Amino acid sequence: MLDTRYRVEIPGGINLEARVVGPIPRCFAFAIDLGIRGIIIFIMSLLSIPFGSFGMGGGFFLIFLFVIEWLYPVLFEVFARGQTPGKKLLKITVVNDDLSPVTLGTSMVRNLLRTVDFLPLFYLAGLVTMLSNQRFQRLGDLAAGTLVISVPESSKPAVVKEIVPLAPPIPLLRTEQSSIIEFMQRSNQLSGPRQQELANILEGITHEKGDDGVERLQRIGAWFLGVR
Repeated sequence: MLDTRYRVEIPGGINLEARVVGPIPRCFAFAIDLGIRGIIIFIMSLLSIPFGSFGMGGGFFLIFLFVIEWLYPVLFEVFARGQTPGKKLLKITVVNDDLSPVTLGTSMVRNLLRTVDFLPLFYLAGLVTMLSNQRFQRLGDLAAGTLVISVPESSKPAVVKEIVPLAPPIPLLRTEQSSIIEFMQRSNQLSGPRQQELANILEGITHEKGDDGVERLQRIGAWFLGVR
């Protein structure tokens, strides 16, 4: 049977698990985003008519088409926790293959390579590639090292909105980011002593121990999840 579970072991003996998403939900999400982009382009085309040759069919409109086509998915994936509006409605998200949040670089690579996935006929290459590997990665995902996973309701921490985010004091590896995010999301399932024990392991990052270290890790985790 097809097992869509994807597991990653990160430092500290913590196992992260997610479910990769197949072509059908991704196609629906893409269709929703395509419709949204189409509506935006239609509205902008009407607004640009009064500008004559500089507007409709001119430089301004062509620049806008480029921005909406290429930056629309990148900006949402980077600043909206890996979710365009279509992905959010379908409860799916883009992450790095170690389950850390996507970065500007990885998002740009996966989206620029949509041109290759499009060939030879309306994403045929991307569809074939997705169906040929267990992680359902299209060519852009393989090049960028990204996955599309489902976002179950149970994985959304209820306390995130109550935490004041804090940027990490030092640059962190993706594995370290994943560890902190997982700690924040699961901290309410751990006993106080266990939380402090894990926080003490990461003292080199937070420069705090005990309850202060726990609080600092939760705030950094909220920052990585995009809480502002």
